[in-house]
Amino acid sequence: MRHTDRDQPRRGRTVVLVVTALVLLGLGGVAVYGLLTPPRPVNPTLSPPATAPATSTTAASPQPSASPMPGRDPQAFARLVAETLFDWDTNVDTPSAVRDRLLVWADPTGDETNGLVADLGMYLPDPDTWATLRSYATVQTLQIDSVETPSSWPGIVASAAPGSLLPGTSAWTITGVRHREGVAFGQPTSVDRPVSFTMFVTCAPSFPECHLMRLGQPDNPLQ
Repeated sequence: MRHTDRDQPRRGRTVVLVVTALVLLGLGGVAVYGLLTPPRPVNPTLSPPATAPATSTTAASPQPSASPMPGRDPQAFARLVAETLFDWDTNVDTPSAVRDRLLVWADPTGDETNGLVADLGMYLPDPDTWATLRSYATVQTLQIDSVETPSSWPGIVASAAPGSLLPGTSAWTITGVRHREGVAFGQPTSVDRPVSFTMFVTCAPSFPECHLMRLGQPDNPLQ
C-alpha cells in the first residue's frame, strides 16, 4: 500500500501518543541488584557513626516537604516508608528531594547507607525522566493493599550467622497499586500498575526509633 504525505502527521501523532503512555506507565526496565547486606553489629565503644554521603544540590524552589517522624512500630514504619517512596508530585518534588526524605531514616551506623542510596536509584526516576514526567504534571500515589512479614523471614533469621543481623531487624513486603495521573494533550490521563517489594528495617532494641536499612528488588519480593 502506498502512503501519502498526509499519512505522516497521523503516524507521528500515534507515535507521540504511544510515547506519552509509556511515560505515564514509567520508562525503562528494572535492574537486578542485591537483596540484603546484613548490617554489622553496633559497638557502643566506637566513635559516632559516619554521616550519610553528600547528596546532589536541589533547586531552592520548590521546597521539599520534611520527613515525618519515624515511630517505633515496625509495620507502621514500613507503611510510612512505602508511602514516602511512592507518593510524589513532579510539580513540587525532585528525585533528590524524595531520596533525601528517605535517607533521614537510613542506618545510623552508616554501614547500609551507600547500599540504600543504590536501592533508591532503582525506584526513583532519573532526572531526565522526571523532567518528562513533570511536563505532563505527573502525580504518583501508592494504594497499599498489604504490609506483611514474608513467610520465609523467620527461617532466614534463625539460620543467620550470629551478629549478622541487628536485634530488632525485620522484613516487610508491601503489595499495592501504583497510580499515576497527569495531563496529556490537555486531557487527564491516569495509569495503574501493581507493585510489590520487600524492605528491611531495624527498630528497638538496636535503635530507639525505626530505621530503613535496605530495599529489596522492585517487583521481586521476598516470599
